[in-house]
Amino acid sequence: MASMIVISVTAVPDHVRGALTRWLTEPAPGLYVGTVSSRVRDELWSAVAASIEDGAAVLINPAHTEQGYNISTSGQRRRVVDDYDGLQLIRFKTTEDVIISAELEDLQ
Repeated sequence: MASMIVISVTAVPDHVRGALTRWLTEPAPGLYVGTVSSRVRDELWSAVAASIEDGAAVLINPAHTEQGYNISTSGQRRRVVDDYDGLQLIRFKTTEDVIISAELEDLQ
């Protein structure tokens, strides 16, 4: 069953933007909206998430939750999605989060 999705991207390659515009409408730069099947949504999100280097992306899609939607993110962002008893809430990264993230990157 098809459902509406919203994808927001920054600093992604042109070929990813092209793939997104095949399935979705771009009402503003980097913002894509459309109605697609869950399979197409998953394929689009996989392509976007795999191509993120210095950029970031957010996917919002319907879900059977209290809020009625799910938020997925990829890339480096100042805002982090935290799950609190089934509610997805947004918080800003703390200095401690940034230090831990840098240490993890050094280990890789």
